[in-house]
Amino acid sequence: MKIKNKKNKKVYPVKKLHYLKLKDNTYSFSQRKGENLKPVISNGVYGKELILDLSGCDPEIIRSRKKIVQYSKEICDLIKVKRYGKPICKRFALDNFHVAGYSLVQLIETSLVSGHFSEAWNKAFINIFSCKFFDDKKAVNFTKYFFKAKKIKNKILIR
Repeated sequence: MKIKNKKNKKVYPVKKLHYLKLKDNTYSFSQRKGENLKPVISNGVYGKELILDLSGCDPEIIRSRKKIVQYSKEICDLIKVKRYGKPICKRFALDNFHVAGYSLVQLIETSLVSGHFSEAWNKAFINIFSCKFFDDKKAVNFTKYFFKAKKIKNKILIR
């Protein structure tokens, strides 16, 4: 992925999510890391989505509405986003073994946290999308720890 600055003069390759102040005083994602980098999303970038696929989760946790709701509150506090209302957490599709489990939606002022929890395979599929900067590494580590997952895959989309 490549992001151009507003004047389209330079192209910055992106592999890791760091933020770089450009000559025109805007900020862009960069591979370079430095102390003066600021966590600002701009230059036509709306936000960041963190996609998490967890496997080998603790079966008791992913089958517990109380624990899933607790996760939604704690992840929002950790990444410093403001929750908008109460989370929706419903268990459904019980007649379809393949997809049965809880689904979660927690609106936040800058977008949402969502997830589906597969009881058949002890997996969790979580998305965190925000137009406000958040620390994706903290979110990944916390989520793996919270659900006691044996493996986690993550992907970041810049939108």
